[in-house]
Amino acid sequence: MNQTSHKFLAKASAGIAILIVVFAEFLAPYDPASQSRKEPNAPATAIHFVDESGNFHLRPFIYSRKLVDPLTYSYEEVKDQQYPLSLFVHGDPYTIVGLYTANLHLFGVSESGPDTPRFNVLGTDQLGRDRFSRLVIATRFSLIVCLLGTLVASLLGIAIGFWSGYSGRIIDTTLMGITDSVLALPALILVLAARAAFPLELPPARAAFLLITVFALVGWAEMARLSRGLVRSAREKDYILAAKAVGSSGPAILYRHIWPNVAPALITQITIMLPYFLLAEVALSFLGVGLQEPAPSLGNMLAAANDLGQLQRAPFLLLSPAIVIFVFVLITRLLTSNKAFIGDAGRR
Repeated sequence: MNQTSHKFLAKASAGIAILIVVFAEFLAPYDPASQSRKEPNAPATAIHFVDESGNFHLRPFIYSRKLVDPLTYSYEEVKDQQYPLSLFVHGDPYTIVGLYTANLHLFGVSESGPDTPRFNVLGTDQLGRDRFSRLVIATRFSLIVCLLGTLVASLLGIAIGFWSGYSGRIIDTTLMGITDSVLALPALILVLAARAAFPLELPPARAAFLLITVFALVGWAEMARLSRGLVRSAREKDYILAAKAVGSSGPAILYRHIWPNVAPALITQITIMLPYFLLAEVALSFLGVGLQEPAPSLGNMLAAANDLGQLQRAPFLLLSPAIVIFVFVLITRLLTSNKAFIGDAGRR
């Protein structure tokens, strides 16, 4: 991939991430906690354009379905009535960034009523909850935690690293001693120990704040060590000595002269840290100490995908959280691999 492709990939990825974080409930057709008790472990809803009489419809539609075998979760369609699909339909109410109440969803069934079937893009889980809606909300939670956790950890690590790298021997030795102590601890064990100090069941907002705080306290050390090394290397350059000779202050030198030259390497490190924080959040939820049910997370959705029979019948539906994780890690690795793109981002 060339530099133009990487720029497009970066902008598209950022746009999708912002869209999911801000408008997750709009993208999800149903409330992730709402249940359809008559449709546990249902497959993805089939979309039709041709009816039973062979007539073609430009507007897609679905049929209702019924459970015919509770042991194997086999379903069959009831084709006595068509239910058209539409964009921008009204459904379950939600709030946008906790401020505005709305009930508009991107897509869904046009009709609404107690007997109207649900359009399950990825089927339902064992409690009859829409998997696609839960996947969108779970992705938003993971994005918020890993992005903010990486941002806070990076800012903290860069500040400490710059301070250490530009200070004298005593401050440098003290700060790097603390940094090395944090680096010596196993990161996941430290995260689990910090998480164990708080109640197991927390609301999603408090759980996100806790995880962001824990990730920031654990992840700053590596960024601090890298920042310190870059600053120590740059401070002996001729242009830095010239800036000191004309009377520039330490903060001015760090901001105007050192930062533009070390930013590409730091941005690369930030991009590398993103998937680690995402995988840490997924691991905590998978182990049962992260976000708790009924709130959806990629980890607890993967933990629930333990039915061998369902995995054999619909592996894509049950492992859709793993596919989201794979795509996220792949995109970050592709962006990291392009040095020209990272360098251009650093100069900006």
